[in-house]
Amino acid sequence: MDHRQFVSALPAETRRKLTEKTDRHGLIALSVHWGAILLVGWLISERAPMWPALMVVQGILIIFLFTPLHETVHRTAFRTPWINEWVARINGFLILLPASWFRYFHFAHHRHTQDPENDPELAAPKPETWKRYLWHVSGLPIWRSQCETLLRNAAGRCSDTFVPPSAQATIRREARIMLAGYAGLALISLAGGTAWLLYAWVLPLLLGQPFLRLYLLAEHGRCAFVANMLQNSRTTYTNRLIRRLAWNMPFHAEHHTFPAVPFHRLPALNDLACAELQETENGYIPFHRSYTSALLR
Repeated sequence: MDHRQFVSALPAETRRKLTEKTDRHGLIALSVHWGAILLVGWLISERAPMWPALMVVQGILIIFLFTPLHETVHRTAFRTPWINEWVARINGFLILLPASWFRYFHFAHHRHTQDPENDPELAAPKPETWKRYLWHVSGLPIWRSQCETLLRNAAGRCSDTFVPPSAQATIRREARIMLAGYAGLALISLAGGTAWLLYAWVLPLLLGQPFLRLYLLAEHGRCAFVANMLQNSRTTYTNRLIRRLAWNMPFHAEHHTFPAVPFHRLPALNDLACAELQETENGYIPFHRSYTSALLR
């Protein structure tokens, strides 16, 4: 059974319940996520005991705003459209990833998952040597790529084939607004003589990115180059804390199988699909142990 057959076999009422969107679940999850960032940021500003270590915690919290960004570009995090739109923009700004551009990138990824010729996530191949693995996990390649994308978009030179011509003006305006926002915050910090944004946002982002790279590598790393979403995407069974932090995206094969299902209903979809999943792992440490063992071979 492939993913299309699986979804088609679900009763209509089951599909309706699975795809039912709410504002409540998204607002609760977002309040907890943003609230934790503000709390840790305040502790850093107050130089709480061992505050440098808190920068790692802050970095993980901020960089994992990628997961609600991902959910909101699908417009499934909230039932109210404008909430999806603005949450996507804010989260994208905080992690240097323009939301409108990322929507086109990500939808191309869904249409062509694990297709080496068309999946934009495979533009840079998954690491196949220890040197490339460490370089990938460092996060430096993705920062370079995101900065280049932002500058190119702002200059009106976006050449990504997945961005339609009708969206070019929006993409350009979005990038320019983001760059103006970063410049404005830098000027405010300099004028105020404060380094709070540096210690509570910029440096934590650099420290947190490797954790997101490790997490994301498990989604499709070493999965088959086939069109079946039950086979080309991996579900990683992990603890509740990571599932909350990642907005249930460890249920990744389920998400690719039925993208219209909101994050809070993915566990229910897993109950239905678990027998059909062909790529699963019991935790991120076992996944990377297996991945790096293969590098040694």
